[in-house]
Amino acid sequence: MSPIPAPSKRLPKAERREQLLETAMAIVREQGTDALTLGYVAERAGVSKPIAYEHFGTRSGLLIALYQQIDERQASTLAQDFERTPKRLADVAALMGESYMSCFRTAGPECHAIFAALKGDEQMERVQREMSEGYVRMYRDLLAPYSKVDEGELLRRCTAIIGAGEALSREMSAERMDEAQAARTLASLIANWMRAD
Repeated sequence: MSPIPAPSKRLPKAERREQLLETAMAIVREQGTDALTLGYVAERAGVSKPIAYEHFGTRSGLLIALYQQIDERQASTLAQDFERTPKRLADVAALMGESYMSCFRTAGPECHAIFAALKGDEQMERVQREMSEGYVRMYRDLLAPYSKVDEGELLRRCTAIIGAGEALSREMSAERMDEAQAARTLASLIANWMRAD
């Protein structure tokens, strides 16, 4: 466990929020989500409790902010990767599979732990639905040039791709398959679905 730092100097609000999120992620990584409280995050970050409450409001708010931070990094990485991808279905599908699994590996098991800690939280369910809808639209835009189905069916298939990616990433996190296997399986599913009517 990291030692408790000396009181922090005054930081701009955005930098303080980032510091608190980094501290919270370190706590999750070291001790799990059960140890995560706003008071403990404040203590570890060397700030007062009211500062942590001002940024996140509740423990759920903090967990949601952590989950959103992981998601934003994942979306940014995916967008950068696709700027450099050749425009062939096999390449796009392979990159989607590799990127999906790489993001979960990079986020680590903390991502699944944070999500599990928020199961049943109404606010989290709304946030996750919004994130998922954003990925469905992103995947639709990436795959539309290769699709042989109407837009409604393409959206349903993109929703299923996300579900398959989540299931494969859990298997990968549990070490029941390696990252390359999970990425290849997801890529194969994507490529085959885009070719099928």
